[in-house]
Amino acid sequence: MIVTYALIFAFACFGFGLLSTMWRMLVGPTQADRILALDTMVINFIALIVLYGIWQGTALYFEASMLIAMVGFVSTVALCRFVLRGDIIE
Repeated sequence: MIVTYALIFAFACFGFGLLSTMWRMLVGPTQADRILALDTMVINFIALIVLYGIWQGTALYFEASMLIAMVGFVSTVALCRFVLRGDIIE
Protein backbone atom coordinates (compact mmCIF):
# COMPACT_ATOMS: atom_id res chain seq x y z
CA MET A 1 0.00 0.00 0.00
CA ILE A 2 2.74 2.46 0.97
CA VAL A 3 4.75 1.40 -2.09
CA THR A 4 1.86 2.37 -4.33
CA TYR A 5 1.79 5.89 -2.90
CA ALA A 6 5.56 6.17 -3.23
CA LEU A 7 5.37 5.08 -6.88
CA ILE A 8 2.61 7.60 -7.62
CA PHE A 9 4.66 10.36 -5.99
CA ALA A 10 7.75 9.31 -7.97
CA PHE A 11 5.75 9.25 -11.22
CA ALA A 12 4.54 12.79 -10.50
CA CYS A 13 8.03 14.05 -9.66
CA PHE A 14 9.70 12.57 -12.72
CA GLY A 15 6.79 13.65 -14.92
CA PHE A 16 7.19 17.22 -13.68
CA GLY A 17 10.93 16.97 -14.28
CA LEU A 18 10.29 15.76 -17.81
CA LEU A 19 7.96 18.67 -18.52
CA SER A 20 10.42 21.16 -17.02
CA THR A 21 13.29 19.94 -19.15
CA MET A 22 11.04 19.93 -22.21
CA TRP A 23 10.38 23.61 -21.54
CA ARG A 24 14.14 24.25 -21.25
CA MET A 25 14.74 22.40 -24.51
CA LEU A 26 12.18 24.54 -26.34
CA VAL A 27 13.13 27.90 -24.79
CA GLY A 28 16.83 27.38 -23.98
CA PRO A 29 18.95 30.36 -25.00
CA THR A 30 21.89 28.34 -26.37
CA GLN A 31 22.38 25.06 -28.16
CA ALA A 32 24.32 23.70 -25.18
CA ASP A 33 21.27 24.26 -22.96
CA ARG A 34 19.08 22.41 -25.43
CA ILE A 35 21.49 19.46 -25.67
CA LEU A 36 21.74 19.22 -21.89
CA ALA A 37 17.95 19.38 -21.59
CA LEU A 38 17.56 16.62 -24.16
CA ASP A 39 20.00 14.41 -22.25
CA THR A 40 18.14 15.12 -19.01
CA MET A 41 14.85 14.25 -20.72
CA VAL A 42 16.28 10.88 -21.70
CA ILE A 43 17.29 10.26 -18.08
CA ASN A 44 13.83 11.23 -16.79
CA PHE A 45 12.20 9.01 -19.40
CA ILE A 46 14.40 6.10 -18.31
CA ALA A 47 13.37 6.71 -14.71
CA LEU A 48 9.69 6.65 -15.71
CA ILE A 49 10.18 3.36 -17.55
CA VAL A 50 11.93 1.80 -14.54
CA LEU A 51 9.15 3.01 -12.23
CA TYR A 52 6.56 1.53 -14.56
CA GLY A 53 8.48 -1.76 -14.52
CA ILE A 54 8.44 -1.76 -10.72
CA TRP A 55 4.72 -1.02 -10.74
CA GLN A 56 3.99 -3.84 -13.20
CA GLY A 57 6.42 -6.24 -11.52
CA THR A 58 8.18 -7.35 -14.70
CA ALA A 59 11.83 -7.19 -15.78
CA LEU A 60 11.05 -6.41 -19.42
CA TYR A 61 10.98 -2.66 -18.78
CA PHE A 62 14.40 -2.74 -17.12
CA GLU A 63 15.93 -4.21 -20.26
CA ALA A 64 14.16 -1.60 -22.38
CA SER A 65 15.50 1.16 -20.14
CA MET A 66 19.06 -0.13 -20.60
CA LEU A 67 18.65 -0.03 -24.38
CA ILE A 68 17.25 3.50 -24.25
CA ALA A 69 20.13 4.57 -21.99
CA MET A 70 22.71 3.30 -24.49
CA VAL A 71 20.98 4.97 -27.43
CA GLY A 72 20.54 8.19 -25.45
CA PHE A 73 24.23 8.34 -24.55
CA VAL A 74 25.38 7.74 -28.12
CA SER A 75 22.93 10.28 -29.51
CA THR A 76 24.03 12.93 -27.01
CA VAL A 77 27.69 12.42 -27.89
CA ALA A 78 26.90 12.52 -31.61
CA LEU A 79 24.85 15.70 -31.27
CA CYS A 80 27.60 17.40 -29.25
CA ARG A 81 30.21 16.45 -31.84
CA PHE A 82 28.00 17.77 -34.61
CA VAL A 83 27.49 21.09 -32.85
CA LEU A 84 31.19 21.50 -32.01
CA ARG A 85 32.81 20.23 -35.22
CA GLY A 86 30.14 20.25 -37.89
CA ASP A 87 30.44 16.52 -38.58
CA ILE A 88 30.04 13.33 -36.61
CA ILE A 89 32.52 11.00 -38.28
CA GLU A 90 35.95 12.39 -39.04
